[in-house]
Amino acid sequence: MLDKALKGSEVYWYWIGLLLLLMGVGFGCYLLQWFEGLRITGMSRDVSWGFYIGQLTYFVGVAASGVMVVLPCYLHDYKAFGRITILGEFLAVAAIIICGLFVIVDLGNLPRMMNIMIYPHPRSILFWDMIVLNTYMLLNLVIGWNVVAAERKGIHYQKWVKVLIYISIPWAFSIHTVTAFLYAGIPGRHYWLTAIMAARFLSSAFCAGPALLVLLCLIVRKFTKFDPGKEQIRTLGIIIAYAMIINVFFFLLEIFTAFYSGIPGHQHSIIYLFFGLEGHGKLVPWMWTAAVFACIALILLIVPATRRREDTLVVACIAVIISTWIDKGFGLIIGGFIPNPFERVFEYYPTLPEIGISIGIWATGFFVLTVLYKIAISVKEEVAA
Repeated sequence: MLDKALKGSEVYWYWIGLLLLLMGVGFGCYLLQWFEGLRITGMSRDVSWGFYIGQLTYFVGVAASGVMVVLPCYLHDYKAFGRITILGEFLAVAAIIICGLFVIVDLGNLPRMMNIMIYPHPRSILFWDMIVLNTYMLLNLVIGWNVVAAERKGIHYQKWVKVLIYISIPWAFSIHTVTAFLYAGIPGRHYWLTAIMAARFLSSAFCAGPALLVLLCLIVRKFTKFDPGKEQIRTLGIIIAYAMIINVFFFLLEIFTAFYSGIPGHQHSIIYLFFGLEGHGKLVPWMWTAAVFACIALILLIVPATRRREDTLVVACIAVIISTWIDKGFGLIIGGFIPNPFERVFEYYPTLPEIGISIGIWATGFFVLTVLYKIAISVKEEVAA
């Protein structure tokens, strides 16, 4: 079926060309990091995780969100989602590839990755994170590929594929839970030391991922002959609305706990992010931008009339993505490091090479996603014809 990806319109090939160009730019920046080391980044002894790990965290959530279409379709027999389940599964595959690439560039020296496999340890959360992420990617790739192949032949997929589908559902929850444990398991970082970290991760994932899927469905409808369906998009809108409400509620719980308890360690990170601390406040505009977009998203999603209209739903989805990306892919990671255990503030901000490498990784993920979507949609168009 790979031959399907070699045929397409001019728009398709322009898009592929743009992604390849961005991948080349990112690779060039990575070569600079390869020879110069991580000193070209904004990271330091005090902020040892930065933009790279923030993107890993965010896209693990995007990958986990695939369960939001798989679970209703296969466990609750919601047949409408059968049209877009493959889109959610292939989105998960591309998202995990992005996660893996961000881990690679964050390690700096590539051979360091082998240490996880050569010296595995059951108490290592990173070891378990590697296992659950790679297994989930393989599950979605095998499931999606076999379902598309069966659809092309006009037959039902084999029974063992259904077994893998059922396994993938709890596995989706595990990948973001384990990722949350990477943070919540560090006792010296007050901002991360919370029992609801995994719950916060899952709630943000289940609004951000479906929001991205809605936008992808609308793009697919515009540029192909395949229509994901209005009912499917409206149902995703409801899922996004509830997940976003829970996501904001969980964040407000953190604020109440930090300030009502009066524990300085829990307050300082939040104060730094939203108001600045000791004259330092590089992330303040970003966090208030996230808050504004979160409010916009909630208003548009809670009101049924605006949620059901596709044009306002698009605005709401973009607002959800921007808000959750800033909060989870930037603020959450950096906020946990500031102030440091000695109550001193050392700020972090990504450098141009970091951003260039990140753009290259995003382009690589969307390249994989484009190829997988091209294959899946071509098969659906062929079957429909």
